[in-house]
Amino acid sequence: MTARQPAVPFILVTVFLDVIGFGLIIPVLPALIGDFTASRDQQAYWFGALTAAYGLMQFGCAPLLGALSDRFGRRPVLLLSIFGLGCDFLLMALAPNLWVLLLARLLGGATGANFSVANAYIADVTPPERRGRGFGALGAAFGLGFIFGPMLGGLLGATDVRLPFYVAAGLSLLNAAYGFFVLPESHPRERRVSFSFARANPFSALVSLARLRGVGNLVSVYTLFMLAQFVLHATWVLYTTFRFDWTPRENGFSLFIVGLMGALVQGVLLGRMMRQWGERRLVYIGFASGAIAYVAYGLATEGWMMYCIIFANLLSFAAAPALQAQISKAVSPEHQGVAMGSLSSIASLMLVVAPLLASPLLARVSHLPSGDWRIGATFFLSAGLQSLALLMAIFHFRRHPRPPALP
Repeated sequence: MTARQPAVPFILVTVFLDVIGFGLIIPVLPALIGDFTASRDQQAYWFGALTAAYGLMQFGCAPLLGALSDRFGRRPVLLLSIFGLGCDFLLMALAPNLWVLLLARLLGGATGANFSVANAYIADVTPPERRGRGFGALGAAFGLGFIFGPMLGGLLGATDVRLPFYVAAGLSLLNAAYGFFVLPESHPRERRVSFSFARANPFSALVSLARLRGVGNLVSVYTLFMLAQFVLHATWVLYTTFRFDWTPRENGFSLFIVGLMGALVQGVLLGRMMRQWGERRLVYIGFASGAIAYVAYGLATEGWMMYCIIFANLLSFAAAPALQAQISKAVSPEHQGVAMGSLSSIASLMLVVAPLLASPLLARVSHLPSGDWRIGATFFLSAGLQSLALLMAIFHFRRHPRPPALP
């Protein structure tokens, strides 16, 4: 175990730096795209294309990298993916046109799908009784990276729109160099298995949903909920730029507040909320709060109103873990892995679908005056999706007043 002492801290730092890198570019990527486009609608279309390309590569490559790490070991796959991510950020910083940006996003989606390998590494080097704590630390590193990444990106982007990309590239390349010297292999040769494209198929988890019993409409509820959330993610920066003339600084700070509120609810208040209302009622309350907030975002006429809505929408941050808990309880113990893997696949797929829906809609209304209520159309779409998810959840829970008895 002496050789493995640097392993877990390095993996946590890797995830933290990866997410900071993603967060760094969120407030400034639309502005960089704007340098290459002549109109708002072109900017919205290209932002959607780049976001969808990134999500599509993540969806396809996450199980592929996991399968490759089962065959060749965690260390080479992890280090190569970190190095590739650094090259992606550097290519974006130097990009002379939109096609190079698209190529960089494809590379970033493929190499940035290394969270499955990081999870496998944690499972390799921690005993079963401490594995939950290890995954919790991984989740905390992810959350901290997303809290500070956008804020830092906004501050750097206020100086130069390409500066956050150089910083993200530097962090990833330094992380790869550090890992080359300190990261031991966690997956011994005797445990490795031959590579199989069937195991690397990203649709296999989705197909397996049909085999689950007791979940019912909750899968559709989760799909609509994630789609509504990713529509917001795909259009937040462009919307606030078009409507309130926000710069990367304001967008970075707003995303910092969102991340901070999520960490507060899920890391501090969630247990108390669960005891106070129960999981099902928390799903109702969180969904309803989120739907109202989406409408309010779309109708806001001043930038400061967005912050008020974020704070007022506190309860919506508890909806996802409450819904996941209900889905988990509806599935037998031997199918927990399939169920959670399927939910991850749904989220990855919605990351592709959301910009394909939202970006053309935002492009269509982008020419409207900033005071026109129709410019909030993408948020109204999210509100509709969330409301439908709420109605389906109510219908499901009334038909199943108690979770099914599990063997």
